[in-house]
Amino acid sequence: MKFFVDTADTAEIADLAATGMVDGVTTNPSLIKKSGRDIMEVTKEICGLTDGPVSAEVVALDHETMMKEAEVLRKIADNVCIKVPLTIDGLKTCKALTGEGTMVNVTLCFSANQALLAAKAGASFISPFVGRHDDNGLDGMTLIEDIRLIYDNYAFDTEILVASIRHPIHVLESARIGADVATMPPAVIRNLFKHVLTDKGIEGFLKDWADTGQNIG
Repeated sequence: MKFFVDTADTAEIADLAATGMVDGVTTNPSLIKKSGRDIMEVTKEICGLTDGPVSAEVVALDHETMMKEAEVLRKIADNVCIKVPLTIDGLKTCKALTGEGTMVNVTLCFSANQALLAAKAGASFISPFVGRHDDNGLDGMTLIEDIRLIYDNYAFDTEILVASIRHPIHVLESARIGADVATMPPAVIRNLFKHVLTDKGIEGFLKDWADTGQNIG
């Protein structure tokens, strides 16, 4: 399963990329706002930090304007993936862009039927929001299971990009189900490294090493 970082914080992306954990990046208008930077500038910098897809989102709601915005965004770098909402106009834009060889991430997916439509429109990625699903009393991971089953039934090439991940259990369940990608805030990726027994083991080794009075190098 590929790991994407869900942030526009270039320092975080660079630090995590050094671990080999970053296969791509997702951004959205809220993350661009949080970064406090110009969308063109920060997206270009992010594209230089990873060879994988970098999702840059259009903000128009009509197909014609979406296409104009996509034309601007995809000129930033070859690894830009245009992000569109799961609406009729968004799917029209998806079909047009993928037909031209541009990667498209269809976002704000909350049902398996929506995911089916996105795959039929040729989406490179579908982004079901599991955390927001859970917030509304539904089971986000059941949604991922349904999409995986449907995509496997019909051999769709669209990759399942699990979004709105809140904690490591979402990551574990996504991997068990067979999702293609998990996009996570930096804090969630960092939590994947943590385990109390790892910390306890390091503490014990360091204590014993100090008792030897030795040093390396």
